[in-house]
Amino acid sequence: MVLCLENAGDRWILSVGSQPLAFGKLSLLVFSLTYALSVTSLPADIEKGKRKVVHVLEDDTGAVVVQTAPGKVVTHRGGSITLPCRYHHEPENTDPGRIRIKWTKVTDALQFEDVFVELGRQQRVFGAYQGRVFLEQAGPGDASVIIQNVTLEDYGRYECEVTNDMEDDTGFVNLDLEGVVFPYYPREGRYKLNYHQAEDACKQQDAILASHSQLHKAWLEGLDWCNAGWLEDGSVQYPISHPRDECGRKDNPAGVRNYGYRHKEDERYDAFCFTSKLNGKVYFLKRFKKVNYAEAVKACVRDGSVAAKVGQLYAAWKFQLLDRCEAGWLEDGSIRYPIVNPRSRCGGSQPGVRHLGFPDKKFRIYGVYCFLHNKEDGAGGTVTTKGPTDTLTRRKSSNSSPMNATRVI
Repeated sequence: MVLCLENAGDRWILSVGSQPLAFGKLSLLVFSLTYALSVTSLPADIEKGKRKVVHVLEDDTGAVVVQTAPGKVVTHRGGSITLPCRYHHEPENTDPGRIRIKWTKVTDALQFEDVFVELGRQQRVFGAYQGRVFLEQAGPGDASVIIQNVTLEDYGRYECEVTNDMEDDTGFVNLDLEGVVFPYYPREGRYKLNYHQAEDACKQQDAILASHSQLHKAWLEGLDWCNAGWLEDGSVQYPISHPRDECGRKDNPAGVRNYGYRHKEDERYDAFCFTSKLNGKVYFLKRFKKVNYAEAVKACVRDGSVAAKVGQLYAAWKFQLLDRCEAGWLEDGSIRYPIVNPRSRCGGSQPGVRHLGFPDKKFRIYGVYCFLHNKEDGAGGTVTTKGPTDTLTRRKSSNSSPMNATRVI
């Protein structure tokens, strides 16, 4: 079955073949980021009056289920992004003041975090989203929101809900971040962290616990790690690109091995952390002599910076293409160095961040990696804009919406 989606001015028309398909009182068209089944890709730019064809599925009742083309809304930490959502309501003269738009973040299977709500001309932005979330206001039926100064914690799944009196409909959008996954364990050794300790350990290293999809992507890009670690959903997994007996048997296929959901308080593993683009830069502090840990920390401070965290070094390796064949102290007391272009004298044939462990802080001497924070507000060229507070406020005018936000469909 083929369904045609047509943008005719300010309204959307669906038709099967040449027959229009009537909407109910309220229909919601969400540019969903879930991987839809049996759909064709739609161009990012939908021209008015031009038909776009997608394939559709039918559920057990015979009702038509429409899916948009699969894709991702992707940005990086510090960037701006649009979470796209459109709706159509009948009759067209429905009072817009009775339309409620609500955005929430899905934090667990049955848990939601309020992000934004609008009813008529009243708006409210919640919690950490204050001053960063605004309606796009691109015309009638547009329920899209713009998120500025995106943080690592913004990563995840969002629900767009539009309500008209007794009718409502919802759709989902996944916000993805460009970034890098890295395994982490503390000075105390391997398999010492319960779930909450792993979560804290990642935060201390300028990161968050990675999701399964982020770990799977890292595995596709070559991540191979033989120790199991916590993920953000409470599962324990590890990626194997080169099967071997010491890592779950050599005859097992390559892939992301999964221990399932484990007890968050009692069981202990390592952690898989995720970080994104930096609001600053990491550099190796050039000195005439190597120093112990305390001297290294002081040296960075004297240079106007701080000792770099593990997540910051990984981000610098990934985005800054930092390549340095010299071992150096990091803030957690570990010794590491980043290699973009492998060479034999720099730890092997694969690119990555080399880890030499946690040596004695007082008696072992190395160089040091420092982190210098950007002085500008925001990251990646994003300017912080003062927006609605956590109270009901008047809607901002359309010309006050943030500019240069990115929409990826």
